[in-house]
Amino acid sequence: MRKHSNSSSSTVQAKDNMPVEISASLQECVEALSQRMGNSSDFVIRTISGNDVLPELAVCYIEGFIDVNQLNQISESWLTVSMEADGLPDIPALMKKVVPGGELKQLHTVDAVISTVLDGKAVLLIDGLTSSFSASITSLEKRSIEEPSSQTVIRGPKDGFTEDISTNLSLVRRRLRTPDLRVQTLVIGKYTNTKVILTYIEGIADQKIVEEITSRLQSITTDSVLESGYIEEFIQDKTGSPFPTLLNTERPDAVAGSLLEGQVAILVDGTPFVLLAPVTFFRFLHSSEDYYQRYDLTTFLRVIRLFSFIVSLLLPSLYIAISTFHQEMIPTTLLISLAAQREGAPMPALVEAIMMELTFEIIREAGVRMPRVIGPAISIVGALVIGQAAVQAGLVSGAMVIVVSFTAIANFAIPAFSMAAAIRIIRFVLMLFAGTLGLYGILAGIIPIYVHLISLTSFGVPYLSPFVPLRFTDMRDVFIRVPWPFLKTRPDDIKPRNQARQK
Repeated sequence: MRKHSNSSSSTVQAKDNMPVEISASLQECVEALSQRMGNSSDFVIRTISGNDVLPELAVCYIEGFIDVNQLNQISESWLTVSMEADGLPDIPALMKKVVPGGELKQLHTVDAVISTVLDGKAVLLIDGLTSSFSASITSLEKRSIEEPSSQTVIRGPKDGFTEDISTNLSLVRRRLRTPDLRVQTLVIGKYTNTKVILTYIEGIADQKIVEEITSRLQSITTDSVLESGYIEEFIQDKTGSPFPTLLNTERPDAVAGSLLEGQVAILVDGTPFVLLAPVTFFRFLHSSEDYYQRYDLTTFLRVIRLFSFIVSLLLPSLYIAISTFHQEMIPTTLLISLAAQREGAPMPALVEAIMMELTFEIIREAGVRMPRVIGPAISIVGALVIGQAAVQAGLVSGAMVIVVSFTAIANFAIPAFSMAAAIRIIRFVLMLFAGTLGLYGILAGIIPIYVHLISLTSFGVPYLSPFVPLRFTDMRDVFIRVPWPFLKTRPDDIKPRNQARQK
């Protein structure tokens, strides 16, 4: 901090964006910090008087961010030392005795003081000293570690990430006790100053991919980052694609397993969802539980998920196309039953399907937004009542209700919510194609989707790997999972530097 020439007021000026140093005058420093914070009522500055030997001390912090008991210990320690001091003390050495735990960091600029205070720490300013000290006496309210609500498993760890980035990093460190785990910290957001951590395992992750992700993170210029979804949209390969190219998870074991395969994790302060990159299409159909269950059960469940994916994408479109344009493909007995159901239906199959799909989407969204106690009950009862009432009223056929209901259930079997949401959007497009051109329309809609998937990449990794390009060695952990003794190498699709997993 510097005084403005020819002026008695305390102001802070930074010329040519140069860092502003801390003033040796405690009063000027306190006034300048208060002015910089806009005289905010939650910005507290507590002064502690000194004596002939020790100078006056001021502690600045944000109310509610620090532990008051530890702050009182600092005040008591300073008063005790000031009464016992008999000579000019070494201030840095003295501060280590005053601050509990000795967690100190010396600050020399105003920006560093402001950033430290907003980070939840206390800053100690000493009269006559052109530097200050930060004290880690943070006491923020944190949500306890709980089981993830969106990615539950039957067998496996039950702990999940929280909104505190330090806690999340410790959960990863607990599983990867290796010095090769690298952690890079960035601050993104002009007003939020959100802490973002990039972590990977040195010697496994491809350094080019790490550098590419770091470059994209550093190029982000925005006012705020409140959730990892902000970061995902900034650094993804293609913004207009409905398919996600980054995987988000709130499971520490999933992050640890991905890091061991060569992926990079991005942790964002304030959210329990961690981003993983690069990823391929088939990783969205996998669950962390696949590696805790026996290989035969895992293979069976993966086949079930693949079948659910196909059903969720194509079942309504196939029903519309066959019942409208290709009745000859339906067995005679079933055709007679469907014709009897649709005899009094006032709308074509396409309109019925769209109306029922929209109804289920509204019920699903209402169940999420309603209070947790009554949300599930409203969703189930609403779906049953509306479906039964629509059939009895003759608005839709019973077969259409079955098709739409089974499609919605199959969509829930997809482990990754982001991929399930993409399928829900594409399903409506395929329904329109099926209602106008039949099976030819479905084929005309699938071909562009397949071409788009082939062209899609995630930080340079082909999205449909290991099928495009074809790698037979990586097939051991796609639709099937071979026993662990045979998974000797890491998947080659994300280009790990060290492919050997077992000797």
